[in-house]
Amino acid sequence: MSVGIGIGLGVLALVVIVLLASLRSMVNIVQQGELGVVKRLGEYVKSHEPGLVIIAPFIDTLQRVDMREIPRPGDRQEVITKDNVVVTVNATIFTQIVDAKQALFSVADFDIAIDALARTALRSVIGTLSLDEALSERERINVDVQQQMEAVTDKWGIRISRIEIVEIAPPPQILQALALQKQADQEKRARILESEGLQQSAINVADGDAKAAIRAAEGEREAAILRAEGNRQAAILEAEGRGQAIETVYAAIRQAAPDPTLVAILQLDTLGKFADSENAKLVVPYESAALLGAAQALRSTLDQVASASS
Repeated sequence: MSVGIGIGLGVLALVVIVLLASLRSMVNIVQQGELGVVKRLGEYVKSHEPGLVIIAPFIDTLQRVDMREIPRPGDRQEVITKDNVVVTVNATIFTQIVDAKQALFSVADFDIAIDALARTALRSVIGTLSLDEALSERERINVDVQQQMEAVTDKWGIRISRIEIVEIAPPPQILQALALQKQADQEKRARILESEGLQQSAINVADGDAKAAIRAAEGEREAAILRAEGNRQAAILEAEGRGQAIETVYAAIRQAAPDPTLVAILQLDTLGKFADSENAKLVVPYESAALLGAAQALRSTLDQVASASS
């Protein structure tokens, strides 16, 4: 009797445990940012939004799918460029599941599939570029890799949001050669800039000299004009002064009404001043020469009268 009771209690406990386990599998909570996919005996039934989800025990299962954007850091891999240079490439891929049913049932493991697809796309895109293009056109690489991956992942219900090339590392000897090339380019640019600076400086100096010469010529012209104007004004004033002096002298002579005798005496006085000069030659006007002859005759007569008186 006691054995039968023990067996009955054990069966009852087992039933309670099974009921509790089934109850736990029946009641599920889907978190925000996830989607619950219900499968009945392995077949897709429906998808549930975040919240409380109750499913049938034993025959239904719930699989949660993360619908958020997920960054997938890739592993470093070696890729050969178009000019046969081996570079190490690393990229981060941002993916987002937009169709949970397709992501679960179109591909066995979409995480592994995306990683393998990214490696293939990187090798394909970089293989069409030279080393210089690969180093300088990362944005182009991002776009080309994304387009190649989207052509496949769209069928899986997965969207490639963006791709970021983290690193493109050439071999050390290539880096050294690139550094030397960069240094040579910088030195060349420095020499070009220096020559352009010297050329511009020479042009500025020449322009300055030309402008200074023009200013000097303009100044000399203005000075010459001013000197000529001053000389003309001085000549005018001098001529006006002479005219006024002659007019004054002529007026005084007319007012005094001199007779020929006075005029002769004045001429003699003027000729006497000429005779006192140090000039080797003396030019006597014709009228004054006749007057001198008359004056000599008059002097001789006066000398004779004086001798007779004595």
